[in-house]
Amino acid sequence: MEIPSYWPEPVIPVQFLAESGITSIPETYVKPPSERPSSDSVDNERDTGIPLVDLGGLERSPTERDATIRQIADACKDWGFFQVSNHGVDPYLVKRMRDVWSELMPTPPRLTKGTAGAILDWGDYFFLIFKPDSLKNREKWPALPHTCKETIEQYGQTLTKLYERLMEALSTSLGLETRRLQEAFGGMDGVSVNLRVNFYPRCPQPDLTLGLSAHSDPGILTILLPDERVKGLQIYKDGAWVTVHPVPDTFIINIADQIQILTNGLYKSSVHRVVVNPAEERISFAFFYNPRIDLILRPLPELVTAEQPPLYEAMTFDEYRKYIRIKGFRGKSQIESMKAL
Repeated sequence: MEIPSYWPEPVIPVQFLAESGITSIPETYVKPPSERPSSDSVDNERDTGIPLVDLGGLERSPTERDATIRQIADACKDWGFFQVSNHGVDPYLVKRMRDVWSELMPTPPRLTKGTAGAILDWGDYFFLIFKPDSLKNREKWPALPHTCKETIEQYGQTLTKLYERLMEALSTSLGLETRRLQEAFGGMDGVSVNLRVNFYPRCPQPDLTLGLSAHSDPGILTILLPDERVKGLQIYKDGAWVTVHPVPDTFIINIADQIQILTNGLYKSSVHRVVVNPAEERISFAFFYNPRIDLILRPLPELVTAEQPPLYEAMTFDEYRKYIRIKGFRGKSQIESMKAL
């Protein structure tokens, strides 16, 4: 199927709809009853904290390092999500990142919307390619104020160092050599890094729509800076939607589909979604780390045994990505389709 590189008709940014004073949302944003937040019974919706890992433990005694590695392993097996503290990112840089985008969002620079004609999510976003340099969209970067560009560059470089620390910890937790996972994904030169700034305006009917539909992330790993003021992220676990409570001065780490594939299902990506709020808007910042598009991905031989044969067929990341673009967000159907027969 040919995938168009343009939207066939204009879509009004959600921010403009929210500011227009509407009291009901357009039909194009109304989710089917089974996908609405209101379809989840109160008894079945749990508020809890996802695992919190102190990364400072990686630099302390061998005993503390081993305990931290075990925490990360347990979180990747049980949740596919965890929050990290003592991550090494300067709080002042985080504040600058929030401040520059808070100023931009009232008059957003070329916000992006999804496909016209589809059932849409109640959210706008701004998307930038951070790495590799050869793929940076030069049409978007110049549209940003100079101070914003400088902040994004510094923030992205700092988060890339955090990504490398996390990948080394993940490799160690699997009993692999420290850089094994990074090498399997082509090293830092082969990884693409994208920034998505999510803006979720106030919604007059939050029980009928979602800020972001249920899905798992297709790439390697996501580092999310959440809005600390307003909850919105939910993770599907044990048959219930769990609302994430962001801890101040932490990042949320999200294991994505390609780690599930390479670990042969030992570590799992999780289905998650975003709910919206009738009184508060939200801004979050997601840095996505993805493999090179032509890289063939399959379970690592070290994690395949006679008792645990390979669960997934080999596929390039480009093939995987195209499948998602054709089918759209459908929970984890994309990774399930890769399972070996």
